[in-house]
Amino acid sequence: MGMLRSGAESELIKTLDYNGAGGTMQVNGQPCTLTKYRIQANYQIPGYRVQIACTRANKQTYSNVETLSGDYAWDEDMPGAELVAGEGKATPQQAALEERRIRLWASPHGAVKAAIAAAAGMHPTKSFGQNPGVLLDTQAKAGVQPQTTLTWQKEKTAEKAVLTFPIPDVPGATATATLVNDLPESVVVTRGADKFEFIYGKWADFNNPLFKIDALYPGTIVERKNGTVVRSVTTKVTEIGQIYVIMPVPESVKKAGK
Repeated sequence: MGMLRSGAESELIKTLDYNGAGGTMQVNGQPCTLTKYRIQANYQIPGYRVQIACTRANKQTYSNVETLSGDYAWDEDMPGAELVAGEGKATPQQAALEERRIRLWASPHGAVKAAIAAAAGMHPTKSFGQNPGVLLDTQAKAGVQPQTTLTWQKEKTAEKAVLTFPIPDVPGATATATLVNDLPESVVVTRGADKFEFIYGKWADFNNPLFKIDALYPGTIVERKNGTVVRSVTTKVTEIGQIYVIMPVPESVKKAGK
């Protein structure tokens, strides 16, 4: 997945720029055909900005920018709304905070980061930039109790690794990630009565042909909530590397409170 870099094999994937080529999502309970689905994520802040544009069956269009940064969640009518006075509108969405955190830490990179961090007894923002193997050995010697469990599921065609770990900053949310050939096939998150499922397939290097770094990402992403498909996206191109991604919190969102 392109996560270990440098001679020390440190975990250095900090950001992601993802563009979907098509698919659908649920908007107010109705299917909407995607014309744009762009994710810009930063795992170290942590947060993301998802630019969405789609068309309903009645030809009405819908657009939104879902944003998460630290302890704040909000929607924007344009990327970076209100960061320049008079440009755009930011609307607080604190009720969506935990669900957006789940989406971040159940993502292909996020799930692995959260599992490693929980195994070392720390937050993913603290484990960034360290060799996972050395990190786990150091924490084990220090007597830190891991919060991640690993079991093996044997099937006729493959042996799957099953990781169970807590979702960071979402009390009571537990993730179970199933890996095939070391790549997440699915991540299932339970939080109270809610069940979130993220299904990943058709892994490949989707980076620009001029910047291939052998970093794999799923070509298909399906998200279900309580059994209903809420998002289904096909990958077009990714940028996995050290790109610049930030999500400053607008003052109006800060004033609205956490």
